[in-house]
Amino acid sequence: MSHRFITTATALALTVLLAGCHSVKVLVPPNLRAPTEDSADALKAAKQQLQQASPCCSSFADFSYSSMLPWQPQKFTLGSGSMVANLNGTHSYFLAFRLPAGVKLPYRVALKSELNGRWLHASYLFAPTVVLLDDGFQPIHTDDIELCEHMGWSDETTGAFGSAKIDSDKARYLLVYSSAAQQSGKTYWEQSPASASNTTTAATLQMNSAGSFSIPHGPDGTLWVGMMNKTYAKAIDNAICKKAPKGDGLLNDLRTALPLPWIKSDGTTSTSDASSKDSSSHASGSPQ
Repeated sequence: MSHRFITTATALALTVLLAGCHSVKVLVPPNLRAPTEDSADALKAAKQQLQQASPCCSSFADFSYSSMLPWQPQKFTLGSGSMVANLNGTHSYFLAFRLPAGVKLPYRVALKSELNGRWLHASYLFAPTVVLLDDGFQPIHTDDIELCEHMGWSDETTGAFGSAKIDSDKARYLLVYSSAAQQSGKTYWEQSPASASNTTTAATLQMNSAGSFSIPHGPDGTLWVGMMNKTYAKAIDNAICKKAPKGDGLLNDLRTALPLPWIKSDGTTSTSDASSKDSSSHASGSPQ
């Protein structure tokens, strides 16, 4: 084997290896690739699909309340194939439940909406409205649920959380849908990649721009509904509902929380401190 042949073969092998390394750098896993779909187009298509669906119900008495409210949050998927209601002129997917009897009042119903989409800036949320009904299917209370973001250590504790309070002994049924105001609203979302341990969630967040977002509400999505449990209660208590107000700094907060006895609120030295220093000078024999 000639020296020239060996040199040529070596050069060819290096070229192939370098080309392979270059191609590896170009390849990006599917879950990290930029979204090809336009979020506005996806949301528009979902709204059109809802508007074109034939409603089954237009009054509270039309719904079937045969399903008992789950004893803990349960996952429901609302969208294509789900029944549609027409309430107050607004089409919406819905869930209807019979409330459990004999439960001590008041109690809370937990709700959690998941991001509809892999990418934060290309996602939307199903924002629920709850209606409490009596045994004659008459509304007792209606509430557009405020959703608050919580990024937990698992999928169970990550999402947009909310809750509804049941405090009337006349309440027999619960209807969950999305009002016109909810469907046109938004939810504040503070991006915190470092707080996410779930691989998929963390990877998704890290591939987006830094900062906070307002996630638009949409007509469909995944919703968890059920009796409040400790996991959801803790997530709700620690959830972020809006941007925190700007403070005056850590030192000022510490001074307010733990005021020093010789510092007055205006930052000047107190009289008692001055007297203490004066007495100390006398005791040491310092000239006046």
